[in-house]
Amino acid sequence: MAITLIFFVVFSLAISEATTSSSSSSSSSSIKPVPYSQPLNRTSFPKDFIFGAGTAAYQSEGAAFLDGRGPNIWDAFTRQHPEKIWDRSNGDVALDFYHRYKEDIKLMKKIGLDSFRFSISWSRIFPKGTLKGGVNPLGVKYYNDLINALLANGIKPFVTLFHFDTPLALEESYSSWLSPKIVKDFSDYADFCFKTFGDRVKYWVTINEPNSFTMYAYNYGTFAPGRCSKHVGNCTFGNSATEPYIVAHHLLLSHANAVKNYREKYQPHQKGKIGITIVTHWFEPKYKTTADQRAASRALDFLFGWFAQPVTFGHYPLSMRLGARNRLPKFTEAESKLLKGSMDFLGLNYYTANYAESAPLTSTRNLSYVGDRQATLTTDKNGIPIGTPTALGWLFIYPQGIRKLLLHLKDHYNNPEIYITENGLADANNDTLPIKEAIKDSLRIRYFHGHLSYLAQAIREGARVKGYYTWTFWDDFEWDAGYTVRFGIAYIDYKDNLKRYLKYSAYWLKRFLLR
Repeated sequence: MAITLIFFVVFSLAISEATTSSSSSSSSSSIKPVPYSQPLNRTSFPKDFIFGAGTAAYQSEGAAFLDGRGPNIWDAFTRQHPEKIWDRSNGDVALDFYHRYKEDIKLMKKIGLDSFRFSISWSRIFPKGTLKGGVNPLGVKYYNDLINALLANGIKPFVTLFHFDTPLALEESYSSWLSPKIVKDFSDYADFCFKTFGDRVKYWVTINEPNSFTMYAYNYGTFAPGRCSKHVGNCTFGNSATEPYIVAHHLLLSHANAVKNYREKYQPHQKGKIGITIVTHWFEPKYKTTADQRAASRALDFLFGWFAQPVTFGHYPLSMRLGARNRLPKFTEAESKLLKGSMDFLGLNYYTANYAESAPLTSTRNLSYVGDRQATLTTDKNGIPIGTPTALGWLFIYPQGIRKLLLHLKDHYNNPEIYITENGLADANNDTLPIKEAIKDSLRIRYFHGHLSYLAQAIREGARVKGYYTWTFWDDFEWDAGYTVRFGIAYIDYKDNLKRYLKYSAYWLKRFLLR
């Protein structure tokens, strides 16, 4: 069904509600109150359902070279290949969350969030990437302080261990995820975090979006460390036909070993949960043909099943084994056993949907991970877009896809416990807009309303979803897009001391969360 957004309640909020006390300016005096949509609120969800927002360390913390943090691959990548970042920017300062977390937590509390999802910067804890290389006490103190501040404000920390920012020392030492050596180094890092923070952190994600990290960093070369075949992208090093599969294999084994360690050493007394977060689109057959139906199934396998099937069933999808053949590594019997069931929950990042059309390989030359799926993905059919267009060319609003995806997992993946760890919309960054106009994000409200409506429906139909996190809490550094797009429910004024302004969507969410 179509979701139509009807505004019929207007908040009588004071102008001070539109900004933080430290963000007042003369332009804020004419900011209008935020509207509200048709009835849908937290009572539409189970009583123990968690609502939150998220971020990642490199995208928000800043303080890149302060207090003992070691460099990561994005520090190097944004300097060595600035042309691969749309606005040639970097995360050196980002939103300065490192110094401003207390004021940001006040905003989270003001909205009424139950939880905040963030990632730990591996190189802020282990500057050289390894336990043997030394622990940075100031980095440990920062995360202890952050976790304690969240809890003091009634906000549950939901912590990701790896979100794309591999320590540079490991990349320079042994090519990081291309080497099996990283499995032990990641396990040591994870163990330290469980031991140090696990008395207060009850939700752990080992790895965020291992599929998109692998695809963009090792197939297309647009993410750090920027490796790909020359026939795929502008890269000095890499092999798009083999390296994505090798990297994915080591990511999976790193995840499985960390989960085993957590379950054996920490979970019995810390009483937390651990999982992995996988991003996926929903895929519709472009045409009503058997070939396109199979193409849609392969597309889902190559993006989602690539990691979801190993952690659920202990093996890669059959379509990947047939498509990549001997380029796809094999799990030993012991590895398969270790992987099978290696999650207490599945983190799911959903944004949009694609049409999939069959595209059989015609040559064994110029192979790549993307070519192996034998499916062409598009966002329109016969000139009609799959959903409402947005500022990002790949992101069309298709909220019914979240329901279809969740019911697919219910029927084909043993109905796992799920947290929607990312769901959101980007606006184009237009610095010429006055703040009072830039915070009017009605399309984002429509996006949230549609997805939450279909999410509630999927739960009624039996999907075991336990939480929902918007992406992101504020506008931030969006990887290769830099600061050209804005995903946040809080606006960042990049021209005026990174002042924070809550957008209309934040107030919509605040009203939504009222009991």
